[in-house]
Amino acid sequence: MSRDSLKLAIIGGGSSYTPELVEGVLKRLTSLPVKQIHFVDIEEGKEKLDIIYGLAKRMIAKVGADIEVTADCDRRAAIKGADFVMTQFRVGGLAARANDEKIPLKYDVIGQETTGPGGFAKALRTIPVILDICRDIEELSPNAWMLNFTNPAGLVSEAVNKYTKVKNIGLCNVPVSMQMMIADMMDCQPNEVQLEFAGLNHLVWVHKAWLNGEDITHTVLEKVGDGANFSMKNIWEEPWDPTFLKALNAIPCPYHRYFYQTDAMLAEEKLSAAEKGTRAEQVMQTESELFELYQQPSLDHKPSQLEERGGAYYSDASLNLVDAIYNNRNSLHVVNVPNNGAINGLPDDAVIECTAVVGSWGAKPLAVGELSPNVKGLLHQVKAYEQLTIEAAVHGSYEQGLMALANNPLVPDIGRAKSIFDEILQQNRHYLPQFTLTHL
Repeated sequence: MSRDSLKLAIIGGGSSYTPELVEGVLKRLTSLPVKQIHFVDIEEGKEKLDIIYGLAKRMIAKVGADIEVTADCDRRAAIKGADFVMTQFRVGGLAARANDEKIPLKYDVIGQETTGPGGFAKALRTIPVILDICRDIEELSPNAWMLNFTNPAGLVSEAVNKYTKVKNIGLCNVPVSMQMMIADMMDCQPNEVQLEFAGLNHLVWVHKAWLNGEDITHTVLEKVGDGANFSMKNIWEEPWDPTFLKALNAIPCPYHRYFYQTDAMLAEEKLSAAEKGTRAEQVMQTESELFELYQQPSLDHKPSQLEERGGAYYSDASLNLVDAIYNNRNSLHVVNVPNNGAINGLPDDAVIECTAVVGSWGAKPLAVGELSPNVKGLLHQVKAYEQLTIEAAVHGSYEQGLMALANNPLVPDIGRAKSIFDEILQQNRHYLPQFTLTHL
């Protein structure tokens, strides 16, 4: 890694989130000497990629930064010589996501893009592609760090760690969003709050919270139970039961609503899908409006409307991580990394989401030891589902895929698991060449 010139390769450069990333680079020029950004996408995404390229050029010109920008469909050229490969793609686009949300709803099961059967379908499409990208990294830039934002981030990171030699860290904007919301509740600066995160991606708990050294865990739980804002743009804010939160004795992430308040979340999803379309169909409209904005020749900054996409603090999460590695900060970040003994009872190679020390050598999770029985059962059940899903995705195994869904807490019985799985395979046959025709 050069000390005076950094190259970033952005896989999925045509994403509507990319301006957030560009803004983050430009805010950190004194600490991150980025000289090259290579955006890459697939042919179907070329129109959006070209729009992003134009906006990125205008944003860079506005501040007079010396950054060479490339945007094309040549993934290998993007990866070659890259110091950081940042993955943020969606196999099948929003149309595939809409199917992921619709299929489970037909069977009275949560239809969400990263949890339950929707996340399962997304993982089956995504894991083979990420492993293919990793083969390019191993060949062309073996010393590069891959920072993965592609969902389901924990599953994807575990597959990369298990099946490749690529240095990789998974990350998500949920923990940093939780930090911001808790700081807002406590009327303090985000850096004044210390949070002990441990769990899985989109299934992470804050087990302890401190403000200036004082334990504020119960105060935060009381505020959340009393209706304080504690959700994401893409998740219905079903109120939390205060008695349950007190019993749980850990601060849940917004995605826990799907597991702890399944009936209410399912009812809202079905109503919303009938009246406004699924979340993916609503996002299609938001994206269309964003790209109309991005095309305006006068636009030379990240528009505020991007926050409606649900990816708040994306650039902070990703570029703070780049900064920590490049400048050997040895600072604390919430990331997706192999457990390596941090949580008792989980395999060392199981990827967890937790607070970790990050430096030029990578990420070392902070040990949390034995988790409470209040959270342990759900954690282990979802991890079993994740491990089975990875094997199904890599080997095209119908049996392991079926067992993955049977182990998922959001799938109530094997009859529905089988029906949902068969429909996922049928609807995604173009993206799932690893599965044999007998199952399609």
